[in-house]
Amino acid sequence: MIYTEVTFTLTPNTETVQDVLVGLAGEIGFDSFMVEDNCLKAYIPQHNYNEADLEKLASSFPIPDTGITYTAQIMEDKDWNEEWEKNFFQPIVIGGRCVIHSTFHRDVPTMPYDILINPQMSFGTGHHETTSLIVNRLLDTDLQGLTVLDMGCGTSILAILAAKRGASSITAIDIDEWCVSNSTDNIRLNGIDNISVKLGDANLLRNERYDFDVIIANINRNILLADMDAYASCMHSGSLLFLSGFYITDIPAIRESLEKNDLTFIEHFENNHWAVVKAIK
Repeated sequence: MIYTEVTFTLTPNTETVQDVLVGLAGEIGFDSFMVEDNCLKAYIPQHNYNEADLEKLASSFPIPDTGITYTAQIMEDKDWNEEWEKNFFQPIVIGGRCVIHSTFHRDVPTMPYDILINPQMSFGTGHHETTSLIVNRLLDTDLQGLTVLDMGCGTSILAILAAKRGASSITAIDIDEWCVSNSTDNIRLNGIDNISVKLGDANLLRNERYDFDVIIANINRNILLADMDAYASCMHSGSLLFLSGFYITDIPAIRESLEKNDLTFIEHFENNHWAVVKAIK
């Protein structure tokens, strides 16, 4: 897949400004981000790139007195594993129990759960707060023998962890062909045989009959709100739902949507303004 790379220059270039920009960019189709040379680089499939959306994002940025300029270029097709290896992806330990690393890493710490990924261009190395928030929740949830859905699976880190935590079967779904391909490779790397990867969106849930014990959806606020009915339709009494990809300020809207779909808010956790919500049917 050919990607467009957008390089944002931010004034001031603070972590909060970066986080808000990542959240808003995710809502218009950007799926991978990295900080390099005091700039934020964001990546979007070329066919999804819309200059008008980007101009609106920059001109209506919600943090006052923030300057945003950007340049865009179409990326050459390249070996993204090599790019991550050279520049960006480092091993990460989450919760003192799970380590996420790639094939090129050496001296990786020994943890109860070891997840091996080659991220290519897919979002999800475990470094982002939303991924690590849900990893921590899965580490604290008994998944033995349960059926799990990883919606918006990216690199399938969460699906792989669910399998290693004893889930009986996992369905991983993403709208991006690259993510589906990368997920398949990562699942194979980890020797997992009970994850089914599908290309599509929440309409797959509406059009097919599913019943999950646990649903994970790490996407963004707008998609979560639009698809809450689809998640609820695939749950039975006692099913758990973990949602992330939004800020703590979005929790009231998420909670309202849960209640409209006969789901009960249990609790939330947060890290650097990002949130994960746990709910039950």
